Amino acid sequence: MRAPSLRTDGGRSASRLELFFDLAFVLVVAELAIALREDVTWHGFGVFAGLFATVWWSWVSSTLYANRFDHDDVVYRLYKLGSMAAVVGLAAAASEATGKRFTVFVVCHLLLRLMLVLQYQRAHRHVPEARPITRLYLAGAVAGAALWAVSLAVPRPAGFALWAAAVLVEALVPLLATRSRADVPLHVEHLPERFALFVILVLGEPVAAVAHGLYDADWSGEALPVAVLAFVLAAALWWSYFDLAGARAKRLLDETGQSNGAHSHDVYVFGHLPLTLALATVGAGVELAVVEAGDVPAGTRLLVAGGVAAYLASASITASAMTGEVRRGWWWPLLAAGVALLDALLDVPAVAVIGALAALVCAVVVAGLVQRSSGRLATEEV
Repeated sequence: MRAPSLRTDGGRSASRLELFFDLAFVLVVAELAIALREDVTWHGFGVFAGLFATVWWSWVSSTLYANRFDHDDVVYRLYKLGSMAAVVGLAAAASEATGKRFTVFVVCHLLLRLMLVLQYQRAHRHVPEARPITRLYLAGAVAGAALWAVSLAVPRPAGFALWAAAVLVEALVPLLATRSRADVPLHVEHLPERFALFVILVLGEPVAAVAHGLYDADWSGEALPVAVLAFVLAAALWWSYFDLAGARAKRLLDETGQSNGAHSHDVYVFGHLPLTLALATVGAGVELAVVEAGDVPAGTRLLVAGGVAAYLASASITASAMTGEVRRGWWWPLLAAGVALLDALLDVPAVAVIGALAALVCAVVVAGLVQRSSGRLATEEV
């Protein structure tokens, strides 16, 4: 046992405990994807997106604390493992969070806020120079917990609104913290690595969807080529993030760290919400596309093609917003996003839909690598 301390200087990488902690979120994303596949409607997607946002924010709030104060003593480990247990509870309730598991879902979020409050109280007591920041995060976590708790006592529609309000109140805190006068910056080496690991976590869903889809389709002749192309699509999405989108964003964090650090940090963090939501949506749609290889419903096409389009658009807009200017070199992902949306409108077999998307993302990767090799696109290894 030892007192917390700031960890914003020197080289750092994700700890083994952080990697273990992330495993629980794999379960939540998988359960949410299952629920979406069972209700491929605008309502089903709205529920999926809303629940994903609450879970994503729980991961972010824990990551922001660890980014500054992870000192890996026994007390910190117990708090982190307690949070992980609450996330496991979220996974067990996620598919019915708006129904009969409403209370369980809320209680697990309350436990996550309790663990966060206890951690920030400890940091507040032992790290005097960080108190302006820890006070903000304590206030945000307490306010968020209060809103989650009140949601248990009101009718369901109002309760869901309180969930959204809780996330919004807590999400304001990092925006205020990065603009405060306290000299407690985020660790710009640790931050991109953690978000890249969350992207890996979400990308596991389309990979798993290929396997599950093949199994459910009983390895049929129609399903096999769709599964192969779906794997190519997943691999291309991975390649595009780690060699281009994520690598570009990390470079921009370093480039703007002195003059525009607070702005770029905020855009980087919150830009990953639509990006990871899009990737999770692709994963939910891929399994359906493999199973429905012959005649793909419009809903399935929208999940996969819309997810790819949203991913490409998010990556492009985030890169431009981090610098506060439109970079001409990022027109091609936006153009590709438009082409991906057109793919959703074509009533063609799954092999054509998934094949076109795989070819499109591969083309985006090739275009980006050509720009990078010519020096027109600066990146940094994630």
